[in-house]
Amino acid sequence: MRIAYFDCFSGISGDMILGALIDAGLKIKVLQEELKKLGLRGYQIKAGKVKRQNLAGRQFSVEVAKAEIKERNLSEILSLLQKSRLARDIKERSQDTFKRLGEAEDRVHRMKGGESHFHEVGAIDSIIDVVGAVIGLKILRVEKVYSSPLSLGRGWVEVEGGRLPVPVPATLELVKNIPVSFSDENHELVTPTGAAIITTVAENFGEVPPLKIQSIGYGAGRRRLSSRPNLLRVLIGQSIIDYERDEVVVIESNVDDMNPQIYDYLQERLFEAGALDVFLTSAWMKKSRPGILFTILAEKAKVEDLVNIIFTETPSLGLRTYPVRRYKLPRRIKEVRTKYGKIKVKIAKIGEIIKQVSPEYEDCKKIAKKKGISFQTVYEEAKKKGEILQESINFPGLGGTGETIWFPPWGDRRVRRTRRPRGGAP
Repeated sequence: MRIAYFDCFSGISGDMILGALIDAGLKIKVLQEELKKLGLRGYQIKAGKVKRQNLAGRQFSVEVAKAEIKERNLSEILSLLQKSRLARDIKERSQDTFKRLGEAEDRVHRMKGGESHFHEVGAIDSIIDVVGAVIGLKILRVEKVYSSPLSLGRGWVEVEGGRLPVPVPATLELVKNIPVSFSDENHELVTPTGAAIITTVAENFGEVPPLKIQSIGYGAGRRRLSSRPNLLRVLIGQSIIDYERDEVVVIESNVDDMNPQIYDYLQERLFEAGALDVFLTSAWMKKSRPGILFTILAEKAKVEDLVNIIFTETPSLGLRTYPVRRYKLPRRIKEVRTKYGKIKVKIAKIGEIIKQVSPEYEDCKKIAKKKGISFQTVYEEAKKKGEILQESINFPGLGGTGETIWFPPWGDRRVRRTRRPRGGAP
């Protein structure tokens, strides 16, 4: 699996992303040809070689003719993308990025439904940054994107609407629930455009995943910083172990004086509030009392809500929380047609090998009850269909014949499809 890791030691912006991708091997002429499909005129892109504290990189820039300088709101940008000749997956990911920007601006200005008017973000150069980044990742055949925690600046920045504190409010909205740090630099290091792109495409923010590095690129920012080179580094290479990874929080509490009937109700409430998993473990507690160790796995953003439920619904007077790292096998959920009806199956793999095909329990149970047949009969039929289906699903890295068409790692489109070569965008 081909992955990209963005090392944001000096922050991130749209032009730095494109500069880094070009430095890592993205051909600017190929990028230009794809960008023409936007239908925009009166601009020119460049990627000059520069140095930042003795480190070389590429500084991407967009020169716009005065006649083409204008602001656009969210609906205008979405319409522009929809009417363009760009590939569908590029349109959708670019639209997702601008929608995130629009939602952030709406929250900052206390408006609804994309009413906020983009200023710098609605200009041609920002549109080129967003769409160009999505195009670049696809051309470089990047299947998954990871990022380091984002380094934020301090101070003040002058914008069209006046003076704003750094990080600007829209950037702070965009980086909610991801790891950040604040540097001593009195400059804007993470721009709204950069934050929108990386928080849309990156699957995780943390350490560099195990990979065999194949290319390295440095994208230069415009300012010269005092404490560090103003560069964004991208590492592109082949994943060594094809595990999905993330970080979650463990919430646990010892309980020895609760009516056991409450556990079922409590689990339902916790799952409804966003718990990833809830399980009970028998425990031998102080004074030789039998008890239960109640354990919950949750995303960081859900912890407060789940803690409130525990204190409300149980006699617990205290609990523990700590972060853990998870390793997960890549999975695909597909729907199969059986003679009993449609059933979802989960297909998982280790490296290059399909490890497991598992029909969804609830689907099988529902059909078994409805048809008046055994659960096992339905389950085995769905599993057999799933094993046939897996032969037509090429996970990234499993080979295949014909031309390989790479789709970016977003949503359920993270499947590599093969077809006979024909004309079209890379």
